[in-house]
Amino acid sequence: MATEETPHHIVALEAIHCPIPDFDLPGPHTKSIHAWTEPSELSARVKDATIIITTTTRLPAEIISVDKTPRLRLIVVLASGTDCVDKEAAKARGIPVCNCPSTNTDSVSEHAIGLYFATRRNLVHLTNAVTTVPAEGETEWKSKGSLHPRLRTADGKAPLLCSEETVGIIGYGALGKRIQTLATALGMKVIIAERRGETPRAGRVSFEDALRQSTVLILCLPRTAETANMISTDELRMMQCQAVLINVARGGIVDEEALVNALKQGEIFGAGMDVYANEPVGRGGSPLLETDGLNLVLSPHLAWFAERTMGNLQAGVKNTVESWCNGKTINRVA
Repeated sequence: MATEETPHHIVALEAIHCPIPDFDLPGPHTKSIHAWTEPSELSARVKDATIIITTTTRLPAEIISVDKTPRLRLIVVLASGTDCVDKEAAKARGIPVCNCPSTNTDSVSEHAIGLYFATRRNLVHLTNAVTTVPAEGETEWKSKGSLHPRLRTADGKAPLLCSEETVGIIGYGALGKRIQTLATALGMKVIIAERRGETPRAGRVSFEDALRQSTVLILCLPRTAETANMISTDELRMMQCQAVLINVARGGIVDEEALVNALKQGEIFGAGMDVYANEPVGRGGSPLLETDGLNLVLSPHLAWFAERTMGNLQAGVKNTVESWCNGKTINRVA
């Protein structure tokens, strides 16, 4: 635990996402705030840190080692997910890893529903069909007269209404519960998946049954060694051809190559993705960006972004750091 006499050097690695608040600490402290940190800059920036604040910048075991960060005593993630931190390395040194839980639940849940509508109605392609004019010729809508085939699934069926959808939620924390509330309000049937390999508890269905029954599958779970590539070729083949997949959780839970193949084969109708295995992503960084003509709605990991979320994050990191410096550790995940 920190003491009143402890001088702290707080290093914030990614202020680009959210302003770093001022801290009211019992002893002297300094702050180094960086808008963004490249991997090549990381070691030099954290070498004197006692407290590191990160969001997506990875803190591997090498950086958490006593050789690289000899003064390090606390890691706070300015987000709910903590997969960017090697928690075992931190635990080995007795360094708490804390997060800011439930700060973005409302914004992410609403974004998930937005991705659902955009994917179910194939809005990206419909927009292009109305607005894109080839060098010679007319828009696709003008030339074809109707674009209803764009909204049909591989079996030729037209879109489902909300009242006909079955929403499968994988990951039933605060976010999953909020999405359940929104989906239920829209008239959707909601089922909750049990953890993979476990016998379903009351009120839940097995992981495999959730895949088979869902016409909308929404991922709300953390990325761990157990959930990496959880949705891959075999899982996508279990799903209905009218199903849409929404991922507002973490990149790497969905096998991106397998998803592209499933969309090409018509095994599912579409996907809405806010997160990617490698972020920030650009050409060459994900197969999701290397293909055209698929019903893919892609957003750049901004489901969390809302004015209230930023206020929540600032309050969360301020409270976490100040509490720890006053002898009380909160929001600890490792």
